[in-house]
Amino acid sequence: MEVVNLYEAKTNLSRLVDQANAGEQIVIAKGGKPMALLTPLTPKKRTIRYGLMKGQFAVPVDFDAPLPDEVIDAFER
Repeated sequence: MEVVNLYEAKTNLSRLVDQANAGEQIVIAKGGKPMALLTPLTPKKRTIRYGLMKGQFAVPVDFDAPLPDEVIDAFER
């Protein structure tokens, strides 16, 4: 977390907003005392990692077979 003084924040506001938009939090201080927190409005998007579980499990051949009658009866009560 970056801490910048108020004067520096005023002169570099565009850069600080870009940093906040990238996910960084910036503390703006006046006289060394924290006064404000600059944060992004939306959380940083999480990347989807396809194939993360590849090879760690196998789908059974009969995974889409009809359920046994007793299981279906339990849902229909």
